[in-house]
This record gives sequence, C-alpha cells and structure tokens, in this order.
Amino acid sequence: MRASQSVTLLAGFQWLFFMFANTVVIPISIGSAFDLEQVEIVSAIQRSFILTGIACVLQGWIGHKLPLMEGQSGLWWGVILSLAGTADALGMELTTVGGSIAVGAMISGALLAVFGLLGIGELLKKWFTPAVMFVFLLLLANQLISIFLKGMVGLNEGSVIDMKMAGFSFLLATFTILIHVKGKGIISRLNLLIGMVAGWVASSFFFPSESEEAIHTTPFLQWFPWGEPALEWGIVLTVIMAGLLNTTNTVATLKESEDLFGKVTTRFQYKSSFFLTGILTTLSGMLGLVPFAPYASSLGFLQSTGIRERTPFFLGAALFIVLGLSPSLTAFFSTIPHSVGNTVLFVAYLQLFRSSLRNIEGLSFEPKTVYRVALPALVGLAVMTFPATVFTPLPELVQPLLSNGLLMGILSALILELFYWFGPRIKRLPIGK
Repeated sequence: MRASQSVTLLAGFQWLFFMFANTVVIPISIGSAFDLEQVEIVSAIQRSFILTGIACVLQGWIGHKLPLMEGQSGLWWGVILSLAGTADALGMELTTVGGSIAVGAMISGALLAVFGLLGIGELLKKWFTPAVMFVFLLLLANQLISIFLKGMVGLNEGSVIDMKMAGFSFLLATFTILIHVKGKGIISRLNLLIGMVAGWVASSFFFPSESEEAIHTTPFLQWFPWGEPALEWGIVLTVIMAGLLNTTNTVATLKESEDLFGKVTTRFQYKSSFFLTGILTTLSGMLGLVPFAPYASSLGFLQSTGIRERTPFFLGAALFIVLGLSPSLTAFFSTIPHSVGNTVLFVAYLQLFRSSLRNIEGLSFEPKTVYRVALPALVGLAVMTFPATVFTPLPELVQPLLSNGLLMGILSALILELFYWFGPRIKRLPIGK
C-alpha cells in the first residue's frame, strides 16, 4: 500500500473514532431519560451510527460538500433531556412527552427543508456577524469542554472526582497535545487517533475492572420508540422553536469554515445543507433520535489534524455505517472507555477557542462594541453555571429555553445585532463589516 493510501486509511479511522466518540453517549442518555429498556437503547445506538454515517456522506457529497460531521445536535440534545425531565411537573406520561417531541421534530424538519429551498441561509448568514460568531463558538466550546471534563474526572459516574481517573485523563490529554505540537508530519496530523488508541490500551491495564462491557446488539429499526405521536401543543411549539434556533449550528459552522477552507460558502451550499438537515430532522423524530446539524466542533478536529480532504471523511462515514450494521463491531467498539473518548474530544475541541478569537481579531473595543460582545457571552456563561432548580418558578414550557446558556447567549447576541442594524441612533462599528 502506498504511503498516501496508508495516510488516507488512517485518517479515515481517525474520523471514525471522532464520529463514534461524539455519538455513542447521546442515545444512552436519551434512553435513560425516557426509561427505555436496555435492548431499546442498544437499538438506538445502532440507528444513531447508521444515520450519522449516511448524513455525513450525503452532506459531503450533495449537501454543503465539505468534510464536516453531520451529527446529533447538542442544542437539540439539551432541549429533549430538559423536556423529559419536566414530565412529572407537567403531569404527563413520558410517552406523551416523547410523542409530542417526535411530532415537533417532524414539523421542525419540514419547515427547515422548506426554508432551505427558499434560501433562508443567505439571510441568516448576514445576521451572523463576527460578534455573533464569537459568542456562539465561545459558548459552544465552553459547553462541550464542560461535558468532556466531567467525563475525564469521573463525575458522570459519581458525585466526587475520581483522582485516579482524573490523573490518567490529564496524562492522556498531555500526551495527545504533545503529539500534535511536537510531532512531525503525519504523526502530528494523526494525534487524535494515536491518543484514542493509546488511551484505550493503557486504560485496560490501569482500570481492568472498569472496562466497558460489550453491548449485545439487536434489530435496530424502531418507529417512535419514545412514544406514539401526540399533540401536547406547548411541547410541540417548544420543540419547533428549538429546531429553528438549531439553524445557528448550520450557519455558524459553514460561515466559520470559510477561513479554514479558504473559500466563500455559496448560496447553493446553504440551500442543500438546510434541506438535507431538515429531512434528517424529520426522520430523527420518527426513529427516536436526537435531530441533526453540522458540528462546529468539526472545525476544531480539522485544525487539530490538518487533514481537510473529503476522501478520509467519506471513508470514516462509510466505516461508521458498517459499524452500525454489524452487531459484533458495535459490541467491540462499545468497549472504548468513556473517559478516553472524553479526553480525546477535550483536546480536539480546545481548538474552538482559537476559532472564536479569530472573529474579533483587529476589533476596536469601544464601549458599544464591548456591550455587543461581552453581554451575550457573559450572560450565556453565567446561565450555564446556574443550577437547574433556580428556574422552577418559571412556566415549565419556557424552562428549557431560559435555562440553556448556549441558547440564551445566542439569542442575546442576535437581538443586539437587530438593534445594531435597525436602531436609528446606533452607529455602525468595524466588527459588523
């Protein structure tokens, strides 16, 4: 095998590990929230792998045509978990909540597909000024890093830090970072794959009793596993709103990718990407999966690896589909310790901080400009630190929105941009150009 082919193959496996680590925890947490049986959760894992692989291939081939992971959206994930958690307070059965979420997701997906065909992406692109992009990427990086850091120190399994696991995780993170910074050529570009494999092997020696048990897989196709379609309109409308706000993922990711790939995203790319994400969102509602969006975190992955060709991306997506279709392969890869996956993703997503800062390079920090940047960013960060209990006095249906720091920060940034555009006494500043 020629060197270039070997690099492509290894890069494809690196994409596979990235997709796996980003996907596997989502159906597990959702299944737990809806009190699903283990066999149903495993089925959801398989569906997640297969549909994520298909989504990546479609987006890279006929959608936006960029090597960007199309995965289950973190924004959707948080909203669905929040709604499931309010079932008791709303006096509803979990199946009713789940069925209403499914209906809302299908409606949201249909709207998104239509908006894509109408070219709404171009309008939203103009709204996403560097100020909004900075806020979005900063808050997204903070939200993801917080999730991964908890997994690295054992807080997903307990209420106190596991010192042994934390020490191991930070040593692995340091090792992975050093490979990227000090490594040469292909070694540096494959730092995430090397870190994942090395961590997996080392973990089996240091934590032999804590190795993940293989999952026994089952037939994967299930319709409406969260509950039969229901029409609790408060939940349906909340979900539709979440779907519309999820467009921020597409716009922010494609807009930020322009610097990485050195070319402007076209109107056709926006239309195709929105349309496909809409179709996938509708299908997700029917299959009991968290709806999809382009991952802005893919930008950090690409910056960490330096491999920006589509061939390894397609290879990784194809392998992910095969993984989902093969019970034995799913069982094997399910043994990767979650702490190792969290550590490698922690390293990959640190690059998002660089992406956020690049949006405000050369900015003149005048008072009005500081308000446009600092207010939404710091409000979003502050809301992220609030315990969920402080929002209980609010109406149940707005709690998922108001308690989500990422959503509140993005909404604040977008509202400030509207004042900036249309306020008669507000002078345009350099950041908006």
